Amino acid sequence: MTVTRPTLVLVPGLWTDEALFAPQVAALADCAAVQVADVGQDDSISGMAKRLLDSVEGPFALAGLSMGGYVAQEVLRQAPERVTKVALLDTNARADRAEQQDQRRALVARVQAGEGRAVCEDLLRVLIHPDRLTDSALVDVVYAMAERVGADGFARQQQAILSRPDGREDLRRVTQPVLCLCGAEDAITPPKVHQEMVDLLPQGTLVVVENCGHLSTLERPNEVSDHLRAWIQG
Repeated sequence: MTVTRPTLVLVPGLWTDEALFAPQVAALADCAAVQVADVGQDDSISGMAKRLLDSVEGPFALAGLSMGGYVAQEVLRQAPERVTKVALLDTNARADRAEQQDQRRALVARVQAGEGRAVCEDLLRVLIHPDRLTDSALVDVVYAMAERVGADGFARQQQAILSRPDGREDLRRVTQPVLCLCGAEDAITPPKVHQEMVDLLPQGTLVVVENCGHLSTLERPNEVSDHLRAWIQG
């Protein structure tokens, strides 16, 4: 008897692409039909969510990292009946504070002025665990993703993030099981932010990955893949 694998849609974060999930695509291929959402063309979270929904047939499991988590939450607002379960990785449900919005606009200005490599270097210090800053293989993947997304893609994505809603109250209405996973040393969306989401979710579970920063799927690929496998099969 043929067993149909569930569909799993993975949603990348800011200035990243399918390479963010390359370890998971390989590791989970036996238990899920995995596809990676396109978040490089739209300048709103709602537009990204609509494009994702239009690209998938039938019900699916959904996992998003950072900005991808914002998109996942918007998918739940637009079409909750399509989603079987959710994983929110290194993300949060809050809207930006005013100072965070100012920082985003300043980064966009720098990237559009041709400082993309320098901006990426600055961001690396908060994106990954300090011990991994000399890991050339990991760092090169991050630089390559940023280069592929490009300055225009970065600007579109930052505009989308700037205009996203505060989704904390929406979490109370999520009926699906939700895995909230983050790195213990995530400097952007720390564990306390994920605990806040779990406290709001009717069926939320918190997992904290030790010795890991914001880009958990690349920093601790085997651990994250194992947790996602258990989530899919559970």
